[in-house]
Amino acid sequence: MDNELKRYHAYLMLERSLSANTIEAYLRDVTKLLEYFAQEHIAYTQATYPQLQQFFMLLSQMGIQARSQARIMSGVKSFYGYLFSESLIADNPTTLLEMPKLGRHLPSVLSVQEIDALKNAVDVSKAEGQRNRAMIEVAYSCGLRVSELVGLKISDIYADEGFIKVEGKGSKQRLVPISQTALHDIRLYLLDRNALPTIKKESADVLFLNRRGGMLTRQMFFTILKQCALQAGIKTVISPHTLRHSFATHLLEGGANLRVIQEMLGHSNIQTTEIYTHVGTQYLRETILLCHPRNKIG
Repeated sequence: MDNELKRYHAYLMLERSLSANTIEAYLRDVTKLLEYFAQEHIAYTQATYPQLQQFFMLLSQMGIQARSQARIMSGVKSFYGYLFSESLIADNPTTLLEMPKLGRHLPSVLSVQEIDALKNAVDVSKAEGQRNRAMIEVAYSCGLRVSELVGLKISDIYADEGFIKVEGKGSKQRLVPISQTALHDIRLYLLDRNALPTIKKESADVLFLNRRGGMLTRQMFFTILKQCALQAGIKTVISPHTLRHSFATHLLEGGANLRVIQEMLGHSNIQTTEIYTHVGTQYLRETILLCHPRNKIG
C-alpha cells in the first residue's frame, strides 16, 4: 500500500500539478479511509459504494462538520479516480457519492479602520515588527491566501510596474496589483531582512523570513494576527483569510467588477467569488438601517 500511495503522490504532483498543501491534504484524507478499511478488514481495491457510505456516516457520527467531510470526500474521489484511470480497479465506487450540502457561510470582514488598527498595533521597535506590519499590509491589499503570502518571493515583486506574481492553488500563477503602501512597508522590512545574521540557502529568495532566516509557517502568521487583533481591541474572531475576505468586500463596495475580483483572488469558479455579493448586500443593509432617516429613532 505504501508503494501505491507513493505512485498516487507522483500522479497528483506530475499529472494533476496540485500544490504541496493540496497533495498533503489528499494523502492525509485517503490514509484515514485506508485505516478504517484495515480495521474493518476491507480491501481498498474491492471497496463498494455502501462501504464508502458507511465510512462517511461514521465521520458524521464523530461530529466532523460537513465542510470537512466534503474535503475528505474530494480526496477519496480523487484517489479512486486515479485507481480507475490506472486500471487498478474495474469500477469506481465513488461515482454515486454525493457531497454533503454546505450552508453558505458569510465570512467575517474587517472595516478599513480595523485593518489600520491591526497594523498600528504592531510594535515596530521589536525585531520582527516591521516584517509583521508588512505581512498584514500585503495580505490585505493584495488579497492573498496565507500560503501565497508566506511563499511570496522577492523575485516575484515588480515594484516599478506595481504588480506581484502570485503562485496560487494548483501552481496557477496570476499577477496582482500591489499598493504603494505595501511596497513602502516591504522596503522598510527589507532593511531588517538584510540585517539577519544568516539566511538559509533554500529561503534566499523568500520575502518574509523568521529570525533564523527560514520560511515562515502559515500557523506563525495566524499567531501574529491573533496577537495584533488582541492588542488592537478587535473583538471579531479573525484568521489570515479574514484579510482576504476584507480585501474582496472592500473592492466590491468600491464598485469593482465581480470578474475583476475573481481574477485578483485567483478563483477558478465565479460562484466562489459570488459570496462577496452577499457580504456586500449585508453591509448595504446595515448601512441603510444605521443611516437612513426613516430608520432613525427620536
